[in-house]
Amino acid sequence: MVRKSSKSGAVRMRRVYDPVEADDGTRVLVDRLWPRGLSKDAARLDAWLKEVAPSDELRKWYGHDPGLHEEFVERYRAELADPERTAALERLRDLAASGPVTLLSSTKELLLSHLPVIVEAMSD
Repeated sequence: MVRKSSKSGAVRMRRVYDPVEADDGTRVLVDRLWPRGLSKDAARLDAWLKEVAPSDELRKWYGHDPGLHEEFVERYRAELADPERTAALERLRDLAASGPVTLLSSTKELLLSHLPVIVEAMSD
C-alpha cells in the first residue's frame, strides 16, 4: 500500500489482488489487461481505465526489467500525451477531486510499474 497526494486529493496505489479496505475510496483498475484469476465481483472496481495504461508494445518491451525502468518512465510519459490517455488522466483527476482514489494493478512491483507515473501525471 503506497499513498501519495495529488493536487486533487489522496491517491493510493495497490495490487488489485489485495483485500478491499474501507479507505480505498474509488477503486480504479489502470491495467490494459484483466488480472488473471480474478472475477469482476471479487475485484470490486468502480472503474476500469485501460486507456491510461501503457501500450502493449511498451508493456512487452519493458517486462518490468529494473534496468529499463528509467527509459520505460520516459517512454510512458510520452504516451500519456496521447489524447485518449490525456482524457483518461483527466477522468482520474476528476475522481480524485471528489475523494480518495485507489489505482489498482496486477503488477507485483508497484514502484517499478506505471502507477507512480500516473500519480505524478495526475499532479501536473
